[in-house]
Amino acid sequence: MPFVLLIGTAFVIALSGAVMPGPVLFATVRWSAERGRWVGPLIVVGHAAVEVPLLLAIILGLGDVMKRPAFLGAVGLAGGAALLVMGALMLRVAPALRLPQKAQNGGQDAPPGTARIIAAGALTSVSNPYFVFWWATVGLRLLGQAEPLGSLGYAAFYAGHVSADLLWYGAVSESVHRGRKLLSDHAYRWLVGACAAILLGFGVFFACQGFALVREALAA
Repeated sequence: MPFVLLIGTAFVIALSGAVMPGPVLFATVRWSAERGRWVGPLIVVGHAAVEVPLLLAIILGLGDVMKRPAFLGAVGLAGGAALLVMGALMLRVAPALRLPQKAQNGGQDAPPGTARIIAAGALTSVSNPYFVFWWATVGLRLLGQAEPLGSLGYAAFYAGHVSADLLWYGAVSESVHRGRKLLSDHAYRWLVGACAAILLGFGVFFACQGFALVREALAA
């Protein structure tokens, strides 16, 4: 597959996955309401910090292991538990949250708490079982297309992939940032609470799915 076509294919497929609601999206919305337009790119940095090592591991042979029901089930259980904890913590702090009245860094756009936002991107990625499911299915297929081109092929694939994430989450954080003047503290607390409730829902769903896969693996 030519480089340009590989980049374009990776971009379109990654974008179709990124726009689906999930933990990373809700983390982006939650932090953008407080920290501003740079949250989206920082969330993607955290996402990539988890994704790149996984990508390298797949290239080196982890792909076969990732297809096994026992592995996917364990990921589902662990990820579901992590999402339940994150959702519960968000619900706990939501009643006391307040939007900052002015920038905390002298009026500059770059948000404070950069490390915390990057960590949120990494944690919501690694705790989402669909992140692993995607790489065990669609990701493996696309890497097969990139393999004949060697290292440059893998680089082209990931360039297209991460560009989609940057475009989408950057657009989300910019949109939330522009709407902050319309958001009261009360509305902000409800927004965080809604995101927390959705994370809890994902946590229950993923944990149940993981349990079913583990049971299937044990019965085999």
